[in-house]
Amino acid sequence: MTVCQVSFLPDDVSAFVSEGTTIVDAARAAGVYINTICGGDGLCGKCRVIVRDGEVRTKPTALLERDEIRLGYVLACQTTVHGDVVIEIPPETRWEGRPKLEHEEAHRFGDIALRPGVRAYPFDPLSRKWFLEMPPPSLADNVGDLERAFREIRRKAEYPIMQTGLYNIRRLATLLREAGWKATATLAHRGKTVEVVQFEPGDTSGRNYGVAVDVGTTTIVAQLIDLVNGATVGTQASYNSQVWFGEDVISRIVYCVEEDGLDELQRYVVSDINTLVSALVEESKVDLADVTYLVAAGNTTMMHLLLGLYPAFIRQEPYIPTANHVPAIRAAEIGVAINGRGLLQCMPGVGAYVGSDVVADILASGLHLDNRLSLMIDVGTNGEVVLGNSDWLICCSASAGPSFEGGGMRCGLRATEGAIERVAVAPGGRIVYQTIGGGHPKGICGSGMIDLVAELFRIGYIDKGGRFRTDRHIPNLVNGADGPEFVVAPAGESATGKDLTISETDIAVFIRSKGAIFTAAEALINHVGLTFEDIERVFIAGGFGYHLDIVNCVTIGLLPDIPLESVHFLGNGSLAGARMALLSTAALQEANEIAKRITYFDLSTDPTFMNRFTSSLFIPHTDVEKFPSVVKA
Repeated sequence: MTVCQVSFLPDDVSAFVSEGTTIVDAARAAGVYINTICGGDGLCGKCRVIVRDGEVRTKPTALLERDEIRLGYVLACQTTVHGDVVIEIPPETRWEGRPKLEHEEAHRFGDIALRPGVRAYPFDPLSRKWFLEMPPPSLADNVGDLERAFREIRRKAEYPIMQTGLYNIRRLATLLREAGWKATATLAHRGKTVEVVQFEPGDTSGRNYGVAVDVGTTTIVAQLIDLVNGATVGTQASYNSQVWFGEDVISRIVYCVEEDGLDELQRYVVSDINTLVSALVEESKVDLADVTYLVAAGNTTMMHLLLGLYPAFIRQEPYIPTANHVPAIRAAEIGVAINGRGLLQCMPGVGAYVGSDVVADILASGLHLDNRLSLMIDVGTNGEVVLGNSDWLICCSASAGPSFEGGGMRCGLRATEGAIERVAVAPGGRIVYQTIGGGHPKGICGSGMIDLVAELFRIGYIDKGGRFRTDRHIPNLVNGADGPEFVVAPAGESATGKDLTISETDIAVFIRSKGAIFTAAEALINHVGLTFEDIERVFIAGGFGYHLDIVNCVTIGLLPDIPLESVHFLGNGSLAGARMALLSTAALQEANEIAKRITYFDLSTDPTFMNRFTSSLFIPHTDVEKFPSVVKA
C-alpha cells in the first residue's frame, strides 16, 4: 500500500493517507475543513480546491469553469491523490467562522425574544440542590443513613418517588460522618422520578448550573444557566462539525447507513457540545462538576445522531423515527462532559420531520395558549410550518434546500464573518451592502439573498421568473460561464479576489426555496379550510429570523402578505424552549403535552401541492393578487 502525504495551504498542515483517498477524506484526516454541502456527491461545487503540486485524478464536472480548471481547480470530493500533493484551500471553501464562533456571532445565533404575555412557568429547575442538616443517629432515632437523608429531603419538598445509585449509597456512610451530618444533595428529575444524583459534604447549594443546547443542522448554540436563580450566565456557539458529511439531514442519514458512520457523526456532535460547555465554564469560572443537567432540542435527525440512534428509517416510508420522546439519560452515556452523574434530557419531538426544535419554538412563542390563530414559520433548510391556537395545532415540513444557509449558489455563504447580509440598490444601479463583521465580502448569506432578489425585482432588473431583463440596460451585468451574472461586489472589493455574482441559475435555486416555504404554509392553511386573511399573527423562528427584512420577504413571495405589525420575531425558539424546560418541570411537561397535541400533515399526501408549488416559482407568485402590497409598490 502506497502512503501519500497531502499538505494543505494556507493552514500548513499535512495528513498521511493511502493512495486513492479523496482530497475531502485527506482533509478530514488532517483536521482541515472543506465545504461539502452535498455530502461528497459532486453536486454542489462548493468543495473546489487548487492542486499546487503532485499527481491527482479527478472526475469530469460541469461545476468548474475552463479558466478554473487551467488554474488547477478540482472538486475535492471527486479527486483522489496518487502521490505526495500540495492542496490550497481558497477562502470560499474554508471553514467560515472558525471552530468556535466569536462572542458577537454566538449571541447572533442565541438571540431569544420572549414576548410579553407568554406564560411564566414556576421556577422549578430540573436539577436542584438541597442543603441537609441532619441529626446524627441515636438509639431513639436509628433509621439508616440513606433513609435519614431522604427523610430530610422530604422536609424540604415533596418528592413521592426518589431513587439514587449504588455508587452514592456506598459512599454515604463515610461522607455523612466526616461532614458532621451536614451535606448537600443534588436532585434531578427523570420523568416522574426524582434521582439523587450526588451527595456532597458541606453546603454547596449555591453552586448549581445547567446547559440549554440547540443542536441545529448547521449551528449548535449552548447557554449556561444558573439553576439557583435562573440567570443566563453565558452563550457560546459553533458550527456543527457534521457539515463535513453534508449540510442537510438526508446526506448525514445516508452516510450513517452506507458508510456505517453513525458512531463517527455522534462523536462529532458530542465533541462540539463538549467544546461549547468547556468554553462556557471556563469563561464563567464555573466548576464543571457543578453543571448537573443538560437539555437539548433539535430536529429529529439531530437528536438521533446525538443519542446514537439508528436514523435510517426516518427517510424511508412510512418515515418512522426510533423515538420521538426519549427519557432523561446519564449524560456520560453518550460522552457529554458535565458532572459525571449529571443528566441529559432531549425535548420531545413529533415525527420524522417535525422535531423537538419545533415543539420548543411553540413553547417559547406561547401560541398554543392563545385563542388567536397564529402561523409560525421556521425558515431554514427544513422549513417547518405550524398553524393553530389554544384549541388545535397542525404542522408540516418542507424541504427548502440549503439556499437560506448560502448553499446551492455559486457565491452563497453561511451567515458568518464576511457574508453579505444586507443589500440595497442605489440610484444608477450602485450596490450598497453590509457584511457580517464589516470586512471585505466573501459571499452572500440567506438574508442578503432575500434583499438582493427583492431589490433586483423592485427596480426592474429581473422579471417575475427571475431572469434578467433584456429590454433595458442593467449596470453590473456581465457574461458568465452559464449566462448573464449580476456583480454584487467586484473582485477588487471581495476577500476572494474574484467577482461575487448572482446568476439566473442562482436566482432559480433561491426561488425554489422560497416557494417551498410559502407553498407549505399555503397548503397547511388550505388543508384546514382557512386563508391567509384568517391569520392574526405570524411568528418567524430561528436565529436567521432576526436578520430578515419582512418587506423584502413579502416582495419575493417567501412570506404571506399580511400586516407587518402582525409579524413577530421569535429568534432562536429552539434554544429558548430548551432553557424554559431546564428551568421549570412544568414547562417540560407542557412541551410533552404540545408534542401530543400536534397533528402532522404530510405534504406528499396533498394532491394540490405540486400545482401550488409550481405557481410559487415566480416573484412574488403567479397569482399576484395574493400579494396586493407588492402590486401597489
